[in-house]
Amino acid sequence: LSGLEAFGLGKLSEMEVYEKAENQGKKEDAKEAAVHKISEEDLIFDKTYTCPVCDKVFKAKNVKAGKVKLISMDSDLRPRYQVMDSLKYDAVVCPNCGYAALNRFFNYMTSVQAKLIRENISVSFRGLPQDGEIYSYDEAIARHKLALVNTIVKRSKLSEKAYTCLKTAWLIRGKYETLPAETPDFVNVKKALQEEEMEFLKNAYEGFQEAFSKEMFPMCGMDENTCTYLVGELARRLGHYEEASRWISKVLIAR
Repeated sequence: LSGLEAFGLGKLSEMEVYEKAENQGKKEDAKEAAVHKISEEDLIFDKTYTCPVCDKVFKAKNVKAGKVKLISMDSDLRPRYQVMDSLKYDAVVCPNCGYAALNRFFNYMTSVQAKLIRENISVSFRGLPQDGEIYSYDEAIARHKLALVNTIVKRSKLSEKAYTCLKTAWLIRGKYETLPAETPDFVNVKKALQEEEMEFLKNAYEGFQEAFSKEMFPMCGMDENTCTYLVGELARRLGHYEEASRWISKVLIAR
């Protein structure tokens, strides 16, 4: 690159046009090492919410936007991220009245729904245990199950119930995938978790299937083709192969 001296950039004249593969590999290794130094605590923060049921202000843990990198996705659209499972932080729970919902649904509340929650959940709610720095899978699953109970009590849309079941199934999968080998009775514990996951997937499948004929798209942030594919994949996982074929064929012939 001789001639750059005229621009005062003579020190750049020895630059390589294409980076050598070995140098690129070293940079990737450096990036990977940097990622491993980041902990789950570094990627979350306390977000302030106002409860639409009791109007109390509270804080709940949330994932910092853009800080967690997606590395892959399961066939049923469950995302996998570097460093941590950000799905653990998707359920927001009011520690005062017990109202809980997935983040995307938390602020949507009618006066009738708020009354149902106060009468059926708040009167018996004993509060949340003191949270640590991060949520464990057990804590996250419990919070999602509380969100599911809330969807039933407030008579939510079928799609919200189904989506909450799906997210809970994904967390149960995450728990048994990371189950320590030294866990007492490991085989039976894992089997029980897999059975529980399938039960939640079954509820998600039934809910989305029924929502197709009763609700408008987009549904839970998904367009019609995405939701059609998801129902087909849930059917396959549950062993309903003819139904899975029928749903997937709709995606294949879609423009």
